[in-house]
Amino acid sequence: MSLKDSNSTPQRLVPLQPQHAVGGSFIDAQGREVPITEGMIQRACRELEKHWSLPKQA
Repeated sequence: MSLKDSNSTPQRLVPLQPQHAVGGSFIDAQGREVPITEGMIQRACRELEKHWSLPKQA
């Protein structure tokens, strides 16, 4: 089953600008606080979808 094929009630999505901060941040290698943006989350989701596969059955 794909997350895209869920039979749940459709939800209204509000698109955000790619550089819109979404409320979180991380500390980079230089000790700076870097806001997590919508674009970062979207890129991470695309990467996960590319590499996702069904688990092997035991």
